[in-house]
Amino acid sequence: MEQKKLKLADLAKLAGVSTSTASRALNNNPVIKQQTREHVQLLAKKYNFSLNTAASRLRLQKTNVIAVIINLDAHTEQSIDDPFLLKVVSDINQAVNRRGYELLLSNSYMAGDDWHGYFIDGRRADGLIVVGQGKQQQNIDTAAKNGAPLVVWGDPKTPSNYPIVGSNNYVGGYQATMHLLEQGASKLLFLGDSGHAEIGERYRGFNNALEAHQPKGVAKLLKIDITSQAAYTAINNLLRGEGLNFDGIVACSDMVALGALKALKERYVSVPNDVRIVGFDDIAMADISHPSLSSVKQNTREAAKLLVDKLLNQLNGEECMSQEVEIELVCRQSSQ
Repeated sequence: MEQKKLKLADLAKLAGVSTSTASRALNNNPVIKQQTREHVQLLAKKYNFSLNTAASRLRLQKTNVIAVIINLDAHTEQSIDDPFLLKVVSDINQAVNRRGYELLLSNSYMAGDDWHGYFIDGRRADGLIVVGQGKQQQNIDTAAKNGAPLVVWGDPKTPSNYPIVGSNNYVGGYQATMHLLEQGASKLLFLGDSGHAEIGERYRGFNNALEAHQPKGVAKLLKIDITSQAAYTAINNLLRGEGLNFDGIVACSDMVALGALKALKERYVSVPNDVRIVGFDDIAMADISHPSLSSVKQNTREAAKLLVDKLLNQLNGEECMSQEVEIELVCRQSSQ
């Protein structure tokens, strides 16, 4: 008599795990502990359970996993340990968990170029949340074109075929610049790479504020990476080469602002008496730095909820639009 073919539920029972966990373990899903994956896979071999059958079953099921991709540019020194990126991921994780999903964290290097194939066809996740547009959106555009459900944290003004959630970066740059002008600064630096969609909007706000309210003011762009070390080096080089020819800094991020602050303090330039500084993001360190850092606060908690809601709506077949989140200028010692 022919032996009854083992079903996925039977294998899961033998392994002492749920059916969904067994499916993920057979598919080598990194959400499942390696020890569990190996245990289930060994049992599958022992009982001649077809991995192909498991994969076909899995294709018909949801993974209940959302992949969050930190989209880092090829030549940046910025990494996942950036405090703002960690805050964004933390808020997304809470929003994901509240909706009954798990989060799979990756970065653009690990994911490679074929995000749709790696995450969606590979059944690692049901959909993608991409943190950061970067300077090139090719991988995002390709994944969306191939049908990957996705939503992006970036600048919502960017024309796209997928929803983008993010702050009103233009208004943030405008308000930060206006604040420095109102405090008496007139020779302003913008620190950041305007090639990034979000930073480009902040820089546009910076320029428009100057043009509208102090057309004779001096403005300079220092095109640097989004790291404190890049800002520290750039400010040191500028002071060595040209001396102190600025009295205000609008930084594209708080980490950039803190790098500039360190360089100025080491050269005995007083902040805010000689130079006033405003950052962007309002990370926790902004409040405890010395002097405390003025910053444009981004509402990452609200944005995270919108990112998850819009992704799950796509999974339900609904169309989603880009959406903007309001910002707030938080004034502290560094600019007053």
